[in-house]
Order: sequence, then structure tokens, then C-alpha cells
Amino acid sequence: MTPTKPNWVTVWTASAQGAYPVGSAVAQPDLSRAIPQHDKGLVNQSFRTPIKPAIAANKFRLRISNVFGTKTLRLKDLSISLHLGGGAQVPGSCVEIADMEIEAGETAWTEGVEVRSMHQDVVIPATDRSIVFSGWVDGESGPITWHAKALSTSYLSQPNTRVNKDDYSELAFPFSTTSVFFLDAVDADLPNNCHAIVAFGDSLTDGTFTSLNGFDRWTDVLQRILFSNGRSEVAVLNAGIGGNQVLRPLSIHEPWRGGPAAIERLERDVLSLSGVRTVIWLEGINDFSDNGNAELEAVQSAMIEVIHRLRAAGMQVIGATLPSAFKSTRQGHGRHIQNEKRKALNQFILSSGLHDAVADIDQVLTNSTTGCLDSLFDYDSTLGEPGDGVHPNRAGHAAIANEIWRAIT
Repeated sequence: MTPTKPNWVTVWTASAQGAYPVGSAVAQPDLSRAIPQHDKGLVNQSFRTPIKPAIAANKFRLRISNVFGTKTLRLKDLSISLHLGGGAQVPGSCVEIADMEIEAGETAWTEGVEVRSMHQDVVIPATDRSIVFSGWVDGESGPITWHAKALSTSYLSQPNTRVNKDDYSELAFPFSTTSVFFLDAVDADLPNNCHAIVAFGDSLTDGTFTSLNGFDRWTDVLQRILFSNGRSEVAVLNAGIGGNQVLRPLSIHEPWRGGPAAIERLERDVLSLSGVRTVIWLEGINDFSDNGNAELEAVQSAMIEVIHRLRAAGMQVIGATLPSAFKSTRQGHGRHIQNEKRKALNQFILSSGLHDAVADIDQVLTNSTTGCLDSLFDYDSTLGEPGDGVHPNRAGHAAIANEIWRAIT
């Protein structure tokens, strides 16, 4: 019998944004002992990265990124396991993946591998569908391609420490990070009716003030809304990068905490993913900040270009208005002229007719009396600190998800 060809659908993403430590992590522990020299990166060192696929599956492949690296990345002891919790794996669930060498500036997919979730000799915890990607860096990784604001915990061994792949405990991983190194996409072999929605944007999607390990960004909430309404065939992917802009930087080689401009990273972070039918685009607030200082017309033109590229790829495009950052305490935001540009861009998004639908996020997050981000949504759900007038908390993200659900149904 001829083997069935896999139907790959992307079920998890963490968009590569630069080389560590350029970026904006949340609640990041001190990594000076884990990574003493940024230019050397991980040195003969093991890593363990739990991930939570949007849809449960038995067969996966992973995309490893060295796009911001400067030397060949050599990975060994690669595996996928079931996640027991923390830095631990379910004993007996480890499935090996072939060693990889990835040249600087490149990405590469692993082979497809089946997890051992159906084996009778594996005890599966009654937790969730999380899996763990593990491996060992042979030599120096060089600058680490990463996603800073993962808002979930991964684990590192000490430098020059190779953890046996059969060691399922977490004792050999003393260092933790709230970021993701090397891994930027995971595909699953799913039934033919399954497909993906990509959330493309900045920190309003990346989830700056949501809960660490709470999985309560608006993309997570939308995934749960879909499941609750019988839409278990749809994977919601988060391709947000904190600080990202539509227009800047103009080159992938410019180190900017917000990563390459949306117009440049579109191919890698959206178009190259598997099984994508819909893109939800919530972005533009950083283009009007002091760091962006873009003209309204330039942002509009770039948005039109991106939408045409998405349409040419056969994708549905959902627009989203920008909530207020007026009177924000965050550096670079909050001024009147920026707020006027935001309002004008919102009007363009609402009236241009370019989108299949528009989610009016401004209406649900902006207080109609003050013109600022509503106080109900303006505090940090992880650190418990006051808000900055730009980033909504977990309650705000739930409101965003509900509005997007309204727009797409």
C-alpha cells in the first residue's frame, strides 16, 4: 500500500525577530550564566522547549531557524516528547529526530516524526496537548535566532553540559527563559479539512501584558472560542512581534527589537506556512511612535501592497482597527499627533473595502469618554504592575478575541 502523503498544517509559530538579546522579553530571568557571551550563543549546551500546538496530532515536523545567525548551527540529540510539566518530559515518550546542520541565514524543516502518545507503555498526564522539543548545540551556536516575547517558559542546561536524551527529569536544566530559541514553526499532519489562521502584528498580538504561561493572548482565546463552537479544524497562529512595524526597518540586517518590518517578513512568517487560509492583521501603532514616525500615506500604501500579496496567495484578509495609545506613559507613544494618525488609519481600514471583514478593536478597548485605553484593560497581568496605556492585559485580549470572532462569523 502506498503511504499517504502528509497534509501539513502549521499549528504553532514564534516569529523569528533577531539575534538574542535584541528584543523585548517579558519577565525574563537573568541569563548571564546560561549565555555569558552573546556572540558565542549556546556553547555545547542542551535546550528543552515545551510548545502547545493549536490542534492535537500524532505526527509533526519542525522548522528550525538560523536566519539571524552568523555561523553554521549544528544540532544533535534532537527529539520530540510529551510534556509532563515544567522542564520534564513524559518517560518513554521521546522520539528522536535526525541531526541537523543549518547554515547562517537559513531555515530548515526536520523530518516528520510521530509522537508516542498512543503507545500503551506510555503514561499520559491528564494535562494538555503540549509537546517538548529538545536538543543539544554542538560547539558554539553563534548569535541565537530567537523570539523574545514567548510568554511561556523554556529551559537551558549549563554551558558545556550535554543532557542525555533519555533523561526525562528537569534537574539538568537549571536555567529558564521566557523566550524561544531557534524554533519558529511547527507543522502537524492533519485531516484534509484542517487549516490555519495567522494573526499578523506587533505587541498587541504578541501579548505583552498577558499572563506568563497563561496562554491568554487573544489568539489563544480565539482558539478556545473556535473549539467551543465546534470549529476544531482551525489552528490559530500567533505571528506577532513586540515592537514590530509595517514599514521599518527596511533591511533584515538592521538590528531592531521589533524585528524586520511586516512588509519584509510576510513571506517567512505568513506565506511560507502550511495550510493558511486567513490572515488577521492588527498593526500600525508602532509606525506612528517616535521610533517609527511614519507618514499615514506610507503606511496605507504598504498595507495595500501586503493585502494584494495575501490575496494573490488565495488568502482571506481580516482587518483590525488600532486601539488608543493616547496619553500613554510608554516612551515614544501618547502624543496628540500620533493619535490623529491612528484615527485616520482606522478610518482607512474601516472604509477602504480591502478586507473581507474588519474587527473594530478600537471600539472595544478605547474608552469613549477619555479617548484612552480603557482602565479595565490597562495593567500588567504577569507582573501586577500598572499599565502603560498601550498594551491591554489578559482581559483586553479576551475582548479582542470576542470582537474578532464577531467579525469572522
